[in-house]
Amino acid sequence: MFNSLQNFGQKAFLVLEKAFNAVFGERLNPLYYLGAISYFLLWVAIATGLYLYAFFETGVAVAYASVEALTHGQWYAGGILRSVHRYASDGLVITMLLHMLRHFTFGRHRGFRWFSWVSGVMLLWLTFASGVNGYMLPWDRLAQFVVTATTEWFDALPVIGGSMTRNFITNANVSDRLFSLLSFLHIGLPLGVLGVLWVHTQRVPGAKTNPPRAVMAALLTMLVVLSLFKPALSQGPVDMATLPVAIQFDWFYLPVYTLIEAMGGTQLWLWTVGASLFLVALPWLPPQRVAKVVGWNMAVHPDEQIVMCRSGETLLDAGLRAGLPMPFECRNGGCGVCKAKILHGEVRLNPYQDAVLTAVERAEGKTLLCCAEPLGDIEVEYVPQLDAKRLPVQLHVAQVSRMELLSEDVMRVCLVSPGQESLQFHAGQYINIVLDNGEKRSFSFATAPHAASEIELHVRLVPGGRFTTAVFETMKVGDTVRFEGPLGTFTLREDSGKPIVFVAGSTGFAPVKSMVESAFHHALERQMILYWGVRRRQDLYLGDLAQQWADEHANFKFVPVLSAPEPDDAWTGRTGLVHEAILADFPDLSQHQVYACGSVQMVQAAQPAFVKHGISTDDCFSDAFHLAPQRPVDSPQADMVKLGGTHA
Repeated sequence: MFNSLQNFGQKAFLVLEKAFNAVFGERLNPLYYLGAISYFLLWVAIATGLYLYAFFETGVAVAYASVEALTHGQWYAGGILRSVHRYASDGLVITMLLHMLRHFTFGRHRGFRWFSWVSGVMLLWLTFASGVNGYMLPWDRLAQFVVTATTEWFDALPVIGGSMTRNFITNANVSDRLFSLLSFLHIGLPLGVLGVLWVHTQRVPGAKTNPPRAVMAALLTMLVVLSLFKPALSQGPVDMATLPVAIQFDWFYLPVYTLIEAMGGTQLWLWTVGASLFLVALPWLPPQRVAKVVGWNMAVHPDEQIVMCRSGETLLDAGLRAGLPMPFECRNGGCGVCKAKILHGEVRLNPYQDAVLTAVERAEGKTLLCCAEPLGDIEVEYVPQLDAKRLPVQLHVAQVSRMELLSEDVMRVCLVSPGQESLQFHAGQYINIVLDNGEKRSFSFATAPHAASEIELHVRLVPGGRFTTAVFETMKVGDTVRFEGPLGTFTLREDSGKPIVFVAGSTGFAPVKSMVESAFHHALERQMILYWGVRRRQDLYLGDLAQQWADEHANFKFVPVLSAPEPDDAWTGRTGLVHEAILADFPDLSQHQVYACGSVQMVQAAQPAFVKHGISTDDCFSDAFHLAPQRPVDSPQADMVKLGGTHA
């Protein structure tokens, strides 16, 4: 039944939104800003209410007269604002109900969104209570009906037992203390709404609390016009000695009051409490037995970051939650502003307007971030907002804890952060060492994430290099190092069972070491083989470690390849270019994944060769800044970072 209701609701919303798009345009469709419009109408109601309260007198004998003087004595201000206050409050109920209905029909109330849904139910009832309380203040015949009906309803509760209604039998029973209480409630309840609304909004990443200015102007104009043509008026002074025969009813705030006489107070309480509990329990109804998935990793370009997507979370929400400047507007698949490209992985698209994402675009890998939920680890590329303020990359301060010369031109440098927790990162990512003059040098983690109490870097000496020369000549244990990170999207994809071919060139072994040790730690059963290409034997600075992996793990093999061995190397193993050795062993790469870590020249030579031998573009990965084959290695950005930390 729930599925049928949701499917029908989705189709109805999409048809209605399409019609509104034709009238207002995708960027100004009010149905895309129901939450923001609710916010705006609440502020309108609060602002007009403050003005009205300044002229309102809280007393039995003067309340009605003060409201009448406000309405008619200054109709051009108080009279219009009273009507705007009334209609903004009614509009608030409409937009809140539509907002909740849309979230239910599109399934955005389940899973981790349960808190937003439950807090939304609380907001709805607080808004109703505030509005009902507001109808008591003018002390007219409608106020008399609301007060007496409310007390009769509450008298049905056993703890009250009929004592409240006796206070409203005659005019003499009503005192000024009542208006002090009503006024206090009419201030306290909206404050409660604002408090819960703040919590509710904080749970929504990138939530917009204001609709577009054109929508706000149109709403204000509509409220003023409606107030001029049908002003809100009082319905005669209260007379407790008689019952109101006919009143003008507010069907937005008071529909439940029509049921008090028909059902009785006790039965209405049961229905109201039952409906409230049903709404609160709705995120878990009907119960679903599904495999528990914590989430997936989303590699994001051009930010070169990895973001965790929770199960059922859209790519947009995950990115905004991480502070990425992803573009968006409607968040409902109606405007196309959040269009992006999928470089790797698959998504499930929630319903959207077909006009903003065509079948051709989907075939090209395009998607809508606001509607796409990942089905596994995914990699996307988007165009950041032009005016977006990027969050600063986190800056860390560490000390050199160990230094070890691994070869004549490769130094192992280990860093620790005193008094801080271990750095959280993904195997294969990198950091930017920040020099005194602000320049940066990039080095991959050689440490697996589970052993990150100490950060291991492999620094290769670059002749004339400012930082690498300092590492080899002046750096010592205890020195302070500043760095940014973690950064990069070159990580091991765990959503495939294909055998893995690692290709390392020189210190490109560093990120491979991080990924392989992480794979062992997580008992990854996929077959892995490492081809490490260097010039001479001495350049295999941790060759013994790689061979130890092969000896201890049946699913791992190690193949060193020397491109220019000297006679004194006494080398009897594989020689030549490392990618040629791979192609000789794997003439068909269609059933493998390749992870290449090395110089730009190595990737540039290997990429087209791998493609010719059947590798899928979704199964060939390289460094984050020139992700082969998705990002051309001959682009201007190709030299931004030297793989494996070979910056000077």
